Parts: sequence; C-alpha cells; structure tokens
Amino acid sequence: MDEEELITSADGGDDTQLDLGTYAQRAYLEYALSVVKGRALPDVADGQKPVQRRILYSMYRMGLGFGAGNAGAKPVKSARVVGDVLGRFHPHGDQAAYDALVRMAQDFSQRYPLIDGQGNFGSRDGDGAAAMRYTEARLARITNLLLDEIDEGTVDFVPNYDGAFQEPTQLPARLPFTLLNGASGIAVGLATEIPSHNLREIADACVALIKGPRLSDEELLQLVPGPDFPGGGQIISSASDIAEAYRTGRGSLKVRARWKIEDLARGQWQLVVTELPPGVSTQRVLEEIEELTNPKVKAGKKALLQDQLQLKQSILAVLDTVRDESSKDAPVRIVFEPKTSRISQDELVKSLLAHTSLETSAPINMTMIGLDGKPVQKSLRQILTEWIEFRQRTIERRSRHRLDKVLDRIHILEGRQLVLLNIDEVIAIIRTSDEPKQALIARFRLSDRQAEDILEIRLRQLARLEAIKIEQELKDLRDEQKKLEEILGSPAALRRLMVKEIEQDARQFADARRTEIKEDKRAVAEIKVVDEPVTVVVSQKGWVRARQGHGHEAGTFAFKSGDALYGTFECRTVDTLLAFGSNGRVYSIPVSTLPGARGDGQPVTTYIELEAGTQLVHYYAGAPGAWLLLSNTGGYGFLATVENMMSRQRGGKAFISCGEGEMVCRPSPANVAPQAPATHVACVSSTRRILTFPITELRPQEKGGRGLMLMDLEKKETLAGAAAYVRSIVIRGTFRGKERDETLEIRSLNNALGSRGRKGKPGNFTFEPTTVERVE
Repeated sequence: MDEEELITSADGGDDTQLDLGTYAQRAYLEYALSVVKGRALPDVADGQKPVQRRILYSMYRMGLGFGAGNAGAKPVKSARVVGDVLGRFHPHGDQAAYDALVRMAQDFSQRYPLIDGQGNFGSRDGDGAAAMRYTEARLARITNLLLDEIDEGTVDFVPNYDGAFQEPTQLPARLPFTLLNGASGIAVGLATEIPSHNLREIADACVALIKGPRLSDEELLQLVPGPDFPGGGQIISSASDIAEAYRTGRGSLKVRARWKIEDLARGQWQLVVTELPPGVSTQRVLEEIEELTNPKVKAGKKALLQDQLQLKQSILAVLDTVRDESSKDAPVRIVFEPKTSRISQDELVKSLLAHTSLETSAPINMTMIGLDGKPVQKSLRQILTEWIEFRQRTIERRSRHRLDKVLDRIHILEGRQLVLLNIDEVIAIIRTSDEPKQALIARFRLSDRQAEDILEIRLRQLARLEAIKIEQELKDLRDEQKKLEEILGSPAALRRLMVKEIEQDARQFADARRTEIKEDKRAVAEIKVVDEPVTVVVSQKGWVRARQGHGHEAGTFAFKSGDALYGTFECRTVDTLLAFGSNGRVYSIPVSTLPGARGDGQPVTTYIELEAGTQLVHYYAGAPGAWLLLSNTGGYGFLATVENMMSRQRGGKAFISCGEGEMVCRPSPANVAPQAPATHVACVSSTRRILTFPITELRPQEKGGRGLMLMDLEKKETLAGAAAYVRSIVIRGTFRGKERDETLEIRSLNNALGSRGRKGKPGNFTFEPTTVERVE
C-alpha cells in the first residue's frame, strides 16, 4: 500500500475519496483544534478552560455555592464533585479533573481562588494535594461573579457528551477572570501563559474603557501598571518592557523576591525572604543553594569545573547557613545568615539574586479563545475590549430574559385583577359551565394562559387583601418593565448599568496589590578581582594560561609535545578572553579565572560548553571596549567590541554569520593602542590578491551578523584574512609545507588602495596565504 493509495471518506459513505496526505492533514487539524479549544486554552469571556467551567457548573448544580444569604453551603467530598463532573460533563480521567479542582483552590496558584477547599490541597513547595477521598470543597464567594446569572438566559447551553444533560458554553462572568486569575496551558502548536492581575485595577480599566473607548495606551497602563502575582514579589522590568508585553500580548518580565533585614543581638543580622517570584518554591531555592555550595561533577567531566569552584567560594564567603522557617502563619520565610556581621548586606543580596531563582523571569503569552471562537494572541486592550463586548451582550440577554418574565407576570396579574372585580360572576361561570375555560375567555376576553391561571387559583387568593397585593405588584412590575425597556433601547443606559455593576463588584471583592512594581537593574554578582597586568598565552590546540606582567618573550613559553603557540595577549586581569567557534559562536572567559603559567595551563573547552561538531579556531583577549575587525572566508566582515560579544552563558553567543562552507577568519584588533587606532583595512585572498581601503567604510554591528562585503571574490576563491592596520601587516602562509610570512609596509599597502568590495591587486609574494595580522 503506497502513499498514492486513496482512502474512502467516512462522512457519508459515498464514492468521495481523499488522498492520504489530505486525510492526515484534516485528521490532525481536527485533533489540534479539539485540544486547543476543548482542553488547553481559556476563553476570553469567562477565563475558564472547559474542565474548569464544567467543575464550577457542576458544583453550582450541586448547591455548593453561596446563596442570597451569606451562609455558604456545607462542603462535600472532592470525590463526589469529581464523580459528578465525569458522569455528566467531562468524560476524561478523574485525576485530571481533580488536579484542575485542586488548582482552583490553591491561593498560591490563583490570585482569586474560585473553590474553597478544606483539607490538604498541596503547598507552594510542590507537595501534592491529598487524595480526593480526603479533601472537601465548595464554591468560593467570588465564584458568584461567574455563576449568579447563569439561569437568566445569559449564555448558550449545548448537549453534553452523551446528550443527557445541557452544559454552558461560557459562564456569565461579571468581571474579566481571564486577567484576574490568568492561565497556563500547552496545546498543539500553541501555548498560553497569562499572568494574574489585581481586581481593583482591572475593574477601573474596564470602567475607563466603557466610558471612553479611545482611552490612550498610556492612560490604560496607569490603571493597569503590571501583573499582580498571588505570591507577591517585585517586578523590576522597566515600564517600557511591561507596556510592550501588554501591547503585543507576549513578553518576559523580570521578577525578584522581597525580603527584609532582621537585626539580632550583639550587632548580628539575618536576611529573611518573605515573598517569592511566581513558580518559585522554597524547596527550589534551598536546592539551588545546596548545588552552589556542594556542586557535583558534571557529566563527561573528571573534576569540578573552574567556574563551579569559583562560584562555590564566592557563595561560602558571604553565606553561613540557610534554613526554611515557613509555617501556617508565614507561608514563606527563608532565613539566610551571613558569614559574619561585617559582610555587606547588599553583597549577600546580590549574590543570592544572581545565582538563585530569587530573581527570575515571568513569561507572558496571552493566547486565548476569542469571541469569534478562534485561538489568538491578544493585547491587554483587546482582551478588555472583547470582554466588555461579551458583558454588554450578557446584560442585554439578561434584561431581555427578565423583561419576558415581567411581561408574562403582568399578563397573569391583569387577568387576576379582572377576576377580582367580577368575582361573583366568575364563580357562577365556573360552577355552571361545562367548559369554564372557554366560557371565561368568551365572557372576559381573557387569553388562554390567563384563563388557565384563574382556574388553578386558590380560594384564599381571592381575598380583598390579595387585590391590594396584586395592585402593588403590578405597579412594581411596570416600573421594572420601564427600566428594562430603557436598558434595551438605550446604549447609554446599558453602559451606565454595566459600570454600576462593575464598581459594585469591585467594592465587594477588591483587595490591595501584592506585587510591587519598582524598576531596578538585574542583579549581577560582582567578583572582586585585583586589576593588574597579565599576559594570556594560548596554544594552537586551545590550552590557555596567564602569566603576570607584560613584555614576555614568546620563545620562553613551553608547550606539550605536538603543540605550539597560537598567540599572546597583553591585557589585564579584569579583561575577557574570547574564543571563536567554527560555527560563528563566541565564548567568553574572564581572564581572572585562567590558570597560572607554571604548567601547560588548561584546555579552553573546560570553561565553556562547545556544541558537538564545533571547533575553536581563533582567540583574543582584551578590554571590553576594544574594537575588533571580524570577517569570514566568504569575504564579509564588520566591526564590534569585545563587550558586544561577551556572554554569561557557557554555551556562548551566536555572533558571526557564516554561509555554507565558510569559516571565521582571525579577528584583528582595531584600536589596541588608543593613541594609534587603525585607519585602514587590508584584505588578502587565497589567490594572493590584496585590497586595502579606509576603515571608515565599515560599520559597527553590536548584535553581530554577516556584515558588509570586504572583497569581491572569484568563484572557489576565499578570504584568507583581513586586518585593521596603521602602518604595516604580516601575511602568514605555507610554501612547500613550510610556514612562511611576509611583512607589507605602508608603501606596498597603498599600492592596493581602493574601495571596499573591489577585487584588489595581485600581491608580490609566492606562498599561499592563510592569515593576516596587524603589526603593532
């Protein structure tokens, strides 16, 4: 059976046929949409995923909410709730349903928990909840905002999975719970990560947008300055970063823990963390501290890496002990005791923030199901606008549903009122007529419904006092009818009602913001290094060491058998060694971490994580502000500083773009001596052509890339190297298997002077060039 075989379509049983590719595509798309809309993503209207919506509605049907009075229902076993949900609405695993119920009851997972749980519902340290047979649950009071109007014609109902019951497609949310509690989920090809927000701020934003749809982004962000996480913490991202995340619906915010300094006896003190970033637990922080102070040898390594040892020493230099004092009264309390009371408080704080999850990133990806039923990544304004549209539609449906009931009741009462005015005649007709219903309709011009109501009325409702009650009820109903008709006939009246209800709900359920928003720089642990001159020595096989001072003769350095000198770099201990990979990545190593020059040094690969199949081809050590000319064998290049290429990641930084078959050329310093910066660039091709041009024709590229064309190369010709120079360069290469080099002075270089991107002129040397270096 090959790929071209046709598969008969299953929809209809006719001769319609689909090829295998189309069938697979359609089947996968249906599966993907089922996961996206049926499981993973929340709805912009009520902020709930299907399983959450079904749990809440099932509990509402079971009478587990708060009624008109303030007395809440008695909680029942969670197993009973899960059983009802599975049996009526959600034909999936019981554990999945229970996990969703547990999450809605955790005050550290949701900003405004929708379920009031009793028993062990887990902890922020990752402890799981007790089995469903042990815990009990009922709806929280705030859940009334989701369910109160569900029986008032506000939302559509559809048959459940077996058609035996009806379930709501949405809940009539009185506030945008999509933003209040946020959501997290992974679908097929889509994911969502919506942070929680403060109810008072979101309510104010909704009111402002209802009153003025043209509200500016700046005014909107003043009302909603940022997320409000359940566990508090501090957002240190800039206002512009937060605004960009809200504008696009995607971003990442920097969040750190909050702490306080507690003074102890005899001048001692301790650092106490009381709030953690979202997704960070006390247990996780303690495990990170253990990993820092007692590191393990990494896979594939024989001993601890240099940076592991250095990090261990830096942490142990400031931290003595850490313990978890969290309790029922203090959900988060992590105590850090300094090595001595003379340790700077800022130094301890920076070390902990820089190396643990006390400072981390909180992703934002506001993807959800819109009012049109499509999964879309939405901005803050779009979410609020769509919810306002949904709420307006909900109030219209509620008002129309209520108006129909009011009109029906008025119709009934008008019939009763007519009966009371002619009570003796009505009784006589009922007693004497064979068909009293038709007789009443004919005599008093009643409707069928009014006549049926009169025949079923109880005798005590015919009392004189009842007539007064009917009159009063009719008056109240007609007043209500007038108000409802005004709401349905006047958009302004509907908006006023919407604003009034939002403000009323906000007054009842609003609370203070928990997460502080205060811009700050990301914590970076500063390792104190004595600033002194040093010479970095790198061998051709990638062994590195550092010797104190400058002015050493290159011939005095010894190497392992079969190895030789790649280069020496006179710099300082506060500078950085850059290693250039064949794949265009650049790896950073602080010079202060390099071993001394007593032995052969250590391989550069012990300081970095090199990708499989990648080799280190070139090196450079210098100050962050040093400029380098970077080029590749394809003939392209650009200028960048050492600082542009520095990275804290052991995996390096992708910086130089190389095409297929291209390699990175030896980097050339452009301003090693500030008093004599390079003025020109010399390019040498593999076929011994030379081109020189002013360095001003190049441009800096802080983020790296491919750069501009340095030299126009022929087919199968490559760039041997490019050097930024002042007076002379050295061309190195091989001739009959022996290394050769030739120095070109300013006069020879001027003979090849042209414009960037030209072919250049033939060079007056016979060996095949491999590198080009500047002569200092």
